[in-house]
Amino acid sequence: MLAAALLPRALFAHRLLKPQIYFSKKPFYNQAAPTYFSYKGVGSVICFLASSRVVQTRSTFSTLAVSSNEPVVSVDWLHANLKEPDVKVLDASWYMPNEQRNPLQEYQVAHIPGALFFDVDGISDRTTNLPHMLPSEEAFAAAVSSLGIENKDGIVVYDGKGIFSAARVWWMFRVFGHDRVWVLDGGLPRWRASGYDVESSASGDSILKASAASEAIEKVYQGQTVAPITYQTKFQPHLVWTLDQVWKNIEEKTYLHIDARSIARFDGVAPEPRKGIRSGHVPGSKCIPFTQMLDGSQTLLSNEELKKKFDQEGISLDNPIVTSCGTGVTACILALGLHRLGKTDVPVYDGSWTEWGGHQDAPVSTSEA
Repeated sequence: MLAAALLPRALFAHRLLKPQIYFSKKPFYNQAAPTYFSYKGVGSVICFLASSRVVQTRSTFSTLAVSSNEPVVSVDWLHANLKEPDVKVLDASWYMPNEQRNPLQEYQVAHIPGALFFDVDGISDRTTNLPHMLPSEEAFAAAVSSLGIENKDGIVVYDGKGIFSAARVWWMFRVFGHDRVWVLDGGLPRWRASGYDVESSASGDSILKASAASEAIEKVYQGQTVAPITYQTKFQPHLVWTLDQVWKNIEEKTYLHIDARSIARFDGVAPEPRKGIRSGHVPGSKCIPFTQMLDGSQTLLSNEELKKKFDQEGISLDNPIVTSCGTGVTACILALGLHRLGKTDVPVYDGSWTEWGGHQDAPVSTSEA
């Protein structure tokens, strides 16, 4: 508990759980499993490693060249490269409030060895009441510097569901100009199902870094001096949209707006999980629930399967696309899928439905309208 005792902010400290060692054992598989792909940079060329697993058989690898547009890496690739000095792993787990799960506590109990905790709610804009909005460039740079991440690093982001909030952090880094970032395909569940070890935060160093990142954000927004900022951002405005841009697009129809929420929420027949938010959707938008980007094991669908999903909804990938959801998290999963299909310039409406549905002047459509 030494690490918790050293934490300077009670708000952060109350989220901690007593560390404990937790290691997984490698299981055997009773049937052939699907083939998973992993990726590695060689100079300016991105390569991937294909692996398959059958009964009591460990993976074998072969190297083939693929497009640098690939947004995910496999657990096999990460396991093989985990100790590389320029590979940084982030646990970006985040859950809906009604799930009553504490991502920091879960991180303390079990995480991928060497992974840092990235606080989705904490590393955010402190000038708005909207949840986990994109922070300023200075605030993001200060937080990432506190975590010990450098511009040269290759970053692998994962979460506790498979592919969920990790996609949000993948998008955040790309917004601030960091292209060498990938989501771990299948996340922590796939890592553990593959038999790879996890560790607890007994050392406390990673918890202190997470606390330092949260402190740095607070200081920036309070106008205080922070420790030397070593990480340099390069803001990419074309990857993030505001309410005004969405409003303008309703009239101009330049971009096809795709909503990642459930069909029931999109149609306005299911209530929003946050109070005071109207039900429905942005006029002219279409719905592709983020779950349709993933298979049953929460890994990203293949190019062919992803393309089929968009084709079924009559969505041409030749047109510009913007995505949204409830609070800007699962919209990034749509952006992840589109990235795999070669659309690397898809913006996310950061405020998403929480902002739009809470803005009383913003027009709303429903299935009955």
